[in-house]
Amino acid sequence: MARPAVQTLSSPQERLLDAAREVAMLVGASLFVALCARITIPLPLTPVPLTAQNFGVLLVGLLLGSRRGFAALMIYLAEGATGMPVFSPSALGLSAFAHIFGPTGGYLLAYPFVAALAGFIFERGPKTFLRAVIGGLLAELLLFASGIAWLSLYTHSLAKAAYLGLYWFVAAEVIKLLFAAAIAARWRRGSVARQ
Repeated sequence: MARPAVQTLSSPQERLLDAAREVAMLVGASLFVALCARITIPLPLTPVPLTAQNFGVLLVGLLLGSRRGFAALMIYLAEGATGMPVFSPSALGLSAFAHIFGPTGGYLLAYPFVAALAGFIFERGPKTFLRAVIGGLLAELLLFASGIAWLSLYTHSLAKAAYLGLYWFVAAEVIKLLFAAAIAARWRRGSVARQ
């Protein structure tokens, strides 16, 4: 005779430990993006630096999924808003809220949504490299649409905004996207194999 499954409730200590792990993971992910932001190459003709920050955002979204990716990047923006040195260095010397609302603000404010979109697409189906690339590509389109739209408010020209915030970055973004997709697909495959 089969025994009925016994459902156990977790203790308050276990729930607290789970919550602490979750917070640590999200803060760790935000700090990973901050570390990626420090890998930067200033470009002479644009206020937008070439940085590994977008790679970090994509990877966080792909690995953590839509909700956790969104939360981690909201923490990242909150850290930057309080003045923590998590953003890539500003060509104009901006920090904290001024950095968020400066020329690169459109990219920064899109980050939680970019991570959420990449994660949403990747978590809905087989965790393949192709699915990660598609999720990352759509997330990059969202990122650059937001960044260029924001820059166009500063330049009063969509063409100039695209020149300053897109054309210089296409090749590097393709490389970052492919690396993030490869890492995410391999990580997910490895975690399934370990289960």
